[in-house]
Amino acid sequence: MRAKETANMAKAPTATQTDVIRSAVALANRPSVDHFLYVGDLPLPDEAFRGNPRARKRLVQAVVAASQRDVIEAAGIQVLPLPEYDLGRPEKLKIALVSGITRGIYKEGDVVVSLLSRKPTTYPDSILVVTVGQDDEEGSFGFLQAKGVSPGLMDALIELAISIGVEGWEGRPVGALFVVGDSNTVMEKSRQLTLNPFQGYSEDEKNIMNPDVRHALHAFAVLDGAFVVREDGCVMAAGRYLNFDQDQDLDVPLGLGARHMAAAGISRDSEAIAIVVSQTSGSVRVFRRGKAALELAPRMRRS
Repeated sequence: MRAKETANMAKAPTATQTDVIRSAVALANRPSVDHFLYVGDLPLPDEAFRGNPRARKRLVQAVVAASQRDVIEAAGIQVLPLPEYDLGRPEKLKIALVSGITRGIYKEGDVVVSLLSRKPTTYPDSILVVTVGQDDEEGSFGFLQAKGVSPGLMDALIELAISIGVEGWEGRPVGALFVVGDSNTVMEKSRQLTLNPFQGYSEDEKNIMNPDVRHALHAFAVLDGAFVVREDGCVMAAGRYLNFDQDQDLDVPLGLGARHMAAAGISRDSEAIAIVVSQTSGSVRVFRRGKAALELAPRMRRS
């Protein structure tokens, strides 16, 4: 069933959901609020915005279904893409905020009223008010940007990492490490562990924005070493061993292994962003400036 048809056939929100929507709109209409973020595929009822013009103007919607994004954009609402995987509310909110930050929608200190749905095709049932934090704040991901790396490329890498975490490869869980941005420095600080499967291909044939290339990356995740991705999305190499200054302390949570240490180290010693998929849990962590700035935990892994 197409997303537009799903939206048209959806039941009206319950009394409780209607109250949640009205409360969120009222909050988002306040002068002290900068943005209104709705995480869900269904359109909000027009009557919820009557008498609340600021909230309607501030609305940005994070949507899973690609066809439904067109429907929402046609209504004049800015859209942020979400991966098509079973993620909890916190994970979807994190991805939406990061996507908005990379697009310049949200900046440090902005207050965002967030309206969240449990599933894409259900109406929202919870509200969270967040402030985009400063770079040095614990758990902040407001600085999760790298020079020259487009929002679309970050979206593609995060979705690819989640897909590897959820699906593994041929029924087996696998881990992976992607390093994007400051690619010249990363190549200088790394060496080839195995033959580079991307050597000799044209740049169009190894650009991560190509779905076929993302499928190949998914398959090559079984290789040891890191993928190095240039700022424009071109995969420079796979199977790279990352060198970093091991004499300096790294801010890596206990229990995480060599792949996470390498991600933290290369992101500290360069201007790159490192995205790690845990083979053990399927969780995705994004490192910037030596710290885990974002963690995403899919609710279910496929076997």
